[in-house]
Amino acid sequence: MTDDTTSSPVAMVGVLPPDLVERDARHPFDPAPGLLGRRTSDRVQPLGLRNGAEAWLVTGFEEARRVLADPRFSSDRVRHRDATQLGPGETGGPAPDAPAPGERTDGMFVFMDPPEHTRLRSLLVGQFTVRRMRALEDRLTEIAVEHLEAMRSAGDTADLVPAYALPIPSLMICELLGVDYADRAEFQENSAVALNTGAAPEARAAAGGALYAFIARLVAHKREQPGDDLLSGLVHDADPPLTDAQLVDVALVLLGAGHETTANMLALGAFALLDDPDQLAALRADPAGRIDDTVEELLRFLSIIQLGVTRVATADVEVGGVTIPAGATVVIGTPETNRDPRHWDDPDRLDLTRPRVPHLAFGHGIHQCLGQQLARIEMRVGLSELVTRLPDLRLAVGREEVPLRNDMLIFGVHSLPVAWG
Repeated sequence: MTDDTTSSPVAMVGVLPPDLVERDARHPFDPAPGLLGRRTSDRVQPLGLRNGAEAWLVTGFEEARRVLADPRFSSDRVRHRDATQLGPGETGGPAPDAPAPGERTDGMFVFMDPPEHTRLRSLLVGQFTVRRMRALEDRLTEIAVEHLEAMRSAGDTADLVPAYALPIPSLMICELLGVDYADRAEFQENSAVALNTGAAPEARAAAGGALYAFIARLVAHKREQPGDDLLSGLVHDADPPLTDAQLVDVALVLLGAGHETTANMLALGAFALLDDPDQLAALRADPAGRIDDTVEELLRFLSIIQLGVTRVATADVEVGGVTIPAGATVVIGTPETNRDPRHWDDPDRLDLTRPRVPHLAFGHGIHQCLGQQLARIEMRVGLSELVTRLPDLRLAVGREEVPLRNDMLIFGVHSLPVAWG
């Protein structure tokens, strides 16, 4: 699974200063120490990268919204050289031999600007219907209950990551894309390896290639035998039609965005609740009434997209009193923007009763997460079923023994040992 418009999470982690992404095991839910140390009046500040390139770090909430909403900051990594993607000695600026506007033929819409981004995203918005989301919620509840019952049947301990947090979004993606039940084991196995940056590069490459081939076969199948699923809708309803290559790219974007992120939010969210008995007790006392606020507060408090959101300035732009020069890369420090003390009182405290205000866990502007409502449903059902069906669930190890995903741009835990009974 290769595409010049995508970035390697491992490569990007490798160019960021370690103190910006490596969280402290004693305080696993807080932003990395380097981000906390930059909580000053300078919400836009220079950032030296380990590849020798220079970028700008944005840690303020309003300043980040400004960058994400301003069309002068580009997401197009084909036409603009993102400093986090450069090798040693390379320089930023316009990409050589970049295609003219309107000439891109891939489907990686997350790394596009209008009008190319607008066309592909509008096709997807039409597929995320209220009716489909409601149908998925009913199925999601069945999946959650099935896995919780399997955990209880197997004993009184489990690793919550493979037993519960990973299968829920994986099976949801299967429902969304219309993967046949008989093919789901192959799909899940290759997805898990391809998205696991802890796996050997050769294994990831092989799994990525197998996954690409799998989705290409799925697209061909949907052309011949369409169903009531998102991929069939894209195959048959797009005007003008999308190519097979574009359809595969779009499916891969949905897989990466909707699989790994939600799985990590479910596991890390459960970890945060189990680590805070007072907040967990409040949720258990009124799961139906408090779950929506719980989801929003966990999204803000945890902010698992660390420094993976970048933009390239196409003109000189003033943000927060600082002029970002044309060609410069801006890195959004999402964990810190969602702890901005100008926007939240006592931002470093998990508070499920906190009045809801906008956060940037799903981004902002035209690239705001397309599947955010599905992610919310997955978290709402996954967490509420977990705390109600396992009322005595607890951590099986100390908080500092839980292995953190400090090698990843999408933060979370590698495993979460739990016990009950």
